[in-house]
Amino acid sequence: MKISGKSLAGLTVSASLLSLFGCTQKQIDSGDVTVWATPTGLLVVNADKCTGCQRCEINCTTVNDGAVSSYTSRIKMTRNLTNNEGHGTYQNDWVYFPETCRQCEDPWCGNACPEQAIYADDRGVKIVDEDKCIGCGACVEACPWHMPTINPETKKASKCILCGACIAGCPTEALALVSWDEVTAAAQKTRK
Repeated sequence: MKISGKSLAGLTVSASLLSLFGCTQKQIDSGDVTVWATPTGLLVVNADKCTGCQRCEINCTTVNDGAVSSYTSRIKMTRNLTNNEGHGTYQNDWVYFPETCRQCEDPWCGNACPEQAIYADDRGVKIVDEDKCIGCGACVEACPWHMPTINPETKKASKCILCGACIAGCPTEALALVSWDEVTAAAQKTRK
């Protein structure tokens, strides 16, 4: 399944996968559902459910930094004005969409780091070694999505470590992390 970082629009998804993703075929057809392959499973973002409340950012920084900060959050809430097609909670208004690290197999951020401070842990998740990080910002500039952030207080880089705090705090279930075991089981149900 090569769908990482892509909308699933135009792809018919089985009922068992729709259930796991927490979405409908209509939401997929409209392009509101995006999926990223991560080392631990599929990160599913349903923009149709996102209200822009920023609880994902709040939970991320509370859990990881002990403080609330949209700037240092590892997940970033973006917003754009709709094109009058109606989307999300407020029709013909702002579209909110959470963005986070794509956990690239060959990470731009890690390759750019002069200190090799970004490495893959035993799960394959790319993590910043704060002891090695010099806060130069090379990782931020190298990332096509500018997902790593240099914390202005610690002067160290941070990025998503797939801790799940953003998902746990989402009141509308716009975010989900579906494990590879669950994806495999759902795909096997479809084949029967």
